[in-house]
Amino acid sequence: MGIGGDSAEAVFLLAEFLLLSCSNWLKYEYKAVNLVKGEQFSPEFSKLNPLNFVPALVDGDIVVADSFAILMYLEEKYPQHPLLPQDLHKRAINYQAANIVSANIQPLQNLVVLKYIEEKCGSGERLTWVKHHIEKGFAALEKLLKDHAGKYATGDEVFLADLFLAPQIHAALKRFKMDMTEFPLLLRLNDAYNELPAFQDAMPEKQPDYVPS
Repeated sequence: MGIGGDSAEAVFLLAEFLLLSCSNWLKYEYKAVNLVKGEQFSPEFSKLNPLNFVPALVDGDIVVADSFAILMYLEEKYPQHPLLPQDLHKRAINYQAANIVSANIQPLQNLVVLKYIEEKCGSGERLTWVKHHIEKGFAALEKLLKDHAGKYATGDEVFLADLFLAPQIHAALKRFKMDMTEFPLLLRLNDAYNELPAFQDAMPEKQPDYVPS
């Protein structure tokens, strides 16, 4: 898992939201990795993920890094607690929405990228860069989900897409102070996520090892 500023907060929230939503049937040990202090570059963590990204899941002799890969691993290991709907079309929408966040938004706002942008272009370009890529991804998500959303992203149950959307929308609002006027569907979903006890308990500031940025 990870703690620390900027996109680390989004990753942390995803991990906590996932684990807390599964806590009634999935037993786990949580270990924090402070990204601001660079703990992801420690020899211990590098053995888990040579890319030095969080989160990472250790399940006996199996190590799974990357949020999407972890969720797919849990989906296959615990089919009795599905993260995906039975309907094939809805499954495809979940895959697409999750990938928009995990492949097209989050990597462009992670700590390594933002530090590079600041070094090359100055601190003023950092927020401009982030907002541009979040807005682009959010516009795509609004179009993708407009005919499929219910209370949550693809209906009235929390599925894979929601696990990615919840932390990303939270980060956009709280960390990057995004204007969500053009994204009413995502804003409505955020309100629904905020009503979930698992989401409330997963807020970074509620964790014992939270480091204010």
